Amino acid sequence: MNPMATPEQTQTQVCYRHPRNETAVSCSNCGRPICTDCMVFSAVGIKCPECAGQPTGTKRAATRVRAAASEGTGFSVTNALIVANIAAYLVQASGGGTFTNPAGEIFQKGYLRAFEVGAGEWWRLITYGFLHGSPIHLLFNMLMLWWFGRALEALLGRGRFLAVYFLSILAGAAGALLLSPTNPTIGASGAVFGILGAGLVLERNRINVFGGSALFIVIFNLAFSFTVSYISIGSHIGGLVGGALTVLVLSRFGKGHAVYGRFDLAAAAGLLAIGVVSVAIAYLRVRGYA
Repeated sequence: MNPMATPEQTQTQVCYRHPRNETAVSCSNCGRPICTDCMVFSAVGIKCPECAGQPTGTKRAATRVRAAASEGTGFSVTNALIVANIAAYLVQASGGGTFTNPAGEIFQKGYLRAFEVGAGEWWRLITYGFLHGSPIHLLFNMLMLWWFGRALEALLGRGRFLAVYFLSILAGAAGALLLSPTNPTIGASGAVFGILGAGLVLERNRINVFGGSALFIVIFNLAFSFTVSYISIGSHIGGLVGGALTVLVLSRFGKGHAVYGRFDLAAAAGLLAIGVVSVAIAYLRVRGYA
């Protein structure tokens, strides 16, 4: 037993990897509470698996995913989303547009703008996230999705990763309508920023996603957003907030573990609330524009 534990800690501490398991023992290195399943006995005390360097928990999950990827079966959601975005661009180019200027019929029916959403075309809150304005625009977003989406999917799993992605699209739509309601908005960057926001929250909770550099990546990309013209800052900020909130809900705002925590009714209700609030913000913003 940890000799420094207080009576209050003994009663309320739960394992950081298994939130349902109460414990009075903490890692001698990082101080996080650990249950009997997670204890690693070393010459300098009891450590958690991460501090002990054992490939368990998230590291083991990442290893399994990397092994699956080498066999062509890993990162299925990330791969599917990339294929969906590329397919949507090809449909744009063939539906009244061209490969270098895909602003044809599909583009006209799918981009995000307050006038159209206010007229009842609510599908645009999602479809805008699968349209792109040029091959460079598509390539940049798909590279970002490939680099960062794989890492997050490996850690969270398919279902939770999908929740981050699509809730970030909705939150990005709300942000775009708030800051630039009359400008057409397209692109997967809102969802990509949601992935970065999720990674930032996880790394702030000592769960390595992007090699410990999530904060730098977020700051760099936000700075890039503010310095380059024709970028939807609202979509980027909204997506960032949406992804961060999604992971916070999955971890019960720090009371559980976003990766190992049980997905229950409270988590489902929290995710639903993010989507509902995003749509509500969009609705309130577009009133009067139709």
